[in-house]
Amino acid sequence: MAPVSFAAPGYLLVLLAVPAAVYWYLGSQRRRRALVEAFAAPALAPSVMPRRPGFRRHLPMLVLLTAIVALILSIARPQLSAAVPVTGASIILATDVSGSMLATDVAPNRVSAAQRAANTFVLGVPKEVRIGVMEFNQSPTLLAPPSRNRIETFAALGHLQPGGGTAAGNAIEESLGILGALRTPTGKQAPGAIVLLSDGKTTSGADPLIAARDAARLHIPIYTVSLGTAQGTIAVRRRDGTTVDRAVPPDSAALAEIARLSGGSTFSAADAGRLSTVYQHLGQQLGRRTVQHQVAGYFVGSGLVLLLVSSGASLLWFGRLI
Repeated sequence: MAPVSFAAPGYLLVLLAVPAAVYWYLGSQRRRRALVEAFAAPALAPSVMPRRPGFRRHLPMLVLLTAIVALILSIARPQLSAAVPVTGASIILATDVSGSMLATDVAPNRVSAAQRAANTFVLGVPKEVRIGVMEFNQSPTLLAPPSRNRIETFAALGHLQPGGGTAAGNAIEESLGILGALRTPTGKQAPGAIVLLSDGKTTSGADPLIAARDAARLHIPIYTVSLGTAQGTIAVRRRDGTTVDRAVPPDSAALAEIARLSGGSTFSAADAGRLSTVYQHLGQQLGRRTVQHQVAGYFVGSGLVLLLVSSGASLLWFGRLI
């Protein structure tokens, strides 16, 4: 069921008058009974009023109060929320493929987990949304431009090749250049977003925080995903031919700051299952937007119909409006 909200919730305070009306009505009924008892002894009441209306006496008032509630709700401007695909939107999946993505703390390794999660993301995004694929290490490479062709998207995700350093700032600037050039049929900049997955610190290239501020100016939010654990390591070959394990913990704080400065959100994933969950959530969130449908007219119509029913029943049964 779609959630209901109110554009003018202050008017809901008028509903406080409804309990007062109920209290007044119950008091009037008690006074009416007292008058009847004063008019005739209880033993003679059946002969004075041989046919009592029973619950029918209260039904018109019950319907009237329901009508009043409906009309009060209508002036509070009720609206239903619905998620619809974002028309003309584009998303770039920018995935870190630096050498640290070979760490096996996320099974089977970080880059394989990222590929699988990205496939989950693509499946959750409406077909109206264009998706581009970028990999980056010390430099960004666009593997597939933003398009609605999901076959090309999946193929590009299958070609992620880990190795090298990390230049997240360059990847952001490159993505902004691509997204900023896209236009709607009216000539305006098309809605866009970047999903940036990384597992380490930026080691070269442009300052990612400056790039994040550029994204904010272009109204292109960056959703960062920090992948890996503090225990993650990779084998590094020395010049003498021996290898040594080097710790490659994710830089969650830096990624969170990138997201904050750009107006996006940040997520952390320490295992493949969590990463898939994050990407599934992002696919649903970024591919759709929430719109509000005004339904006040339905409440007005219902209230008026109930007013007619209340008055009609009262006239039919008792010869008065209420």
